[in-house]
Amino acid sequence: MSIARLFSGAAVATTVLVAVAAAPAQAATNDPLYDKQWGLRQIHAERAWTTSTGSGVVIAIVDTGVDLGHPDLKSKLVPGATFVDCGPTSCGNGDWRGPNGRADASDEHGTHVAGIAAASTGNGVGVAGAAPDARIMPIKVLEEGSGSFADIAAGIRYAADHGAKVINLSLGALPGAQALTLTGLEAEATEAIAYAHGKGVAVIAAAGNEAAPLCGTPSWEAGALCVAATDRNEAKAWYSNLGVKADLKAVAAPGGAGLVNCDDDVWSTVPVGTGTAGCGQGNYDAYAGTSMATPYVAGVAALLVAQGRSVDNVYSVLMSTARTPVAGLRGVYSPVYGWGIVDAAAAVAAPRT
Repeated sequence: MSIARLFSGAAVATTVLVAVAAAPAQAATNDPLYDKQWGLRQIHAERAWTTSTGSGVVIAIVDTGVDLGHPDLKSKLVPGATFVDCGPTSCGNGDWRGPNGRADASDEHGTHVAGIAAASTGNGVGVAGAAPDARIMPIKVLEEGSGSFADIAAGIRYAADHGAKVINLSLGALPGAQALTLTGLEAEATEAIAYAHGKGVAVIAAAGNEAAPLCGTPSWEAGALCVAATDRNEAKAWYSNLGVKADLKAVAAPGGAGLVNCDDDVWSTVPVGTGTAGCGQGNYDAYAGTSMATPYVAGVAALLVAQGRSVDNVYSVLMSTARTPVAGLRGVYSPVYGWGIVDAAAAVAAPRT
């Protein structure tokens, strides 16, 4: 049964061609689209890279699969898996085209998510990743934007068993699905997240794009950190669910405006040749959604894991160092932002307790 879906949804809106601005004179990298990546500046990523780049850490992108031949990703990949109509055993390598070999609608999503987290950085191509030296494990659990809890659970368990230390879940069920897990009617994804957390893996999950008051499932589950979305002005994105869940494990990160301007959304990799004409880049595109916010946090989590931190310390630091927009407060929870916008520079400087 198709009960899980992507959280980019209607929030993806990038139809206006925008001229490419000149790269800043002191750009941190030579990636041509870096100056468009306002999200990296919002989370203070560049300042964090002097302390940690995520070296040695594998981020599993449990999603629609990844374009394994993308020039900004192929050098970063570790072996992946496919769990679309396969049962509990993988029947593929995590490629975005899946077992049917077709480029189905919405399957570009996972490639975009992967680039935000850990695209090759400083290679003179495309974009920079939030964790420049982390590796990417492509895991395909969705096809045409939907999938089952069973497939998602299988992907989570595979990642935890094959070396991933961070799992990115830019996906979720329809509003109200929290009731299924709370009552035990659906337990597969819940148990898989608990399994991953028990193995010391950080599970970072999208809040959802329904402008609803609660983090959606699976970000609602214990063991997952829920991520709401902000726009480039650090306001809550109009589509984003609030950062509200029972255990208050929620933060915010750049997700884009989801309106009409490419540069107000989040630039990243897409399968080669699938970039929209409106944004003018064949291998890159600008999307918006809590799907895009989540890999920023997954990338920062990788920076922390590379410092030798435990999963509980990673969660604690991500929340305690996040900042409330405008006021700049830290350690203050609000329903709108959770504990605030993730701050990579403050996080890597925090004590490793």
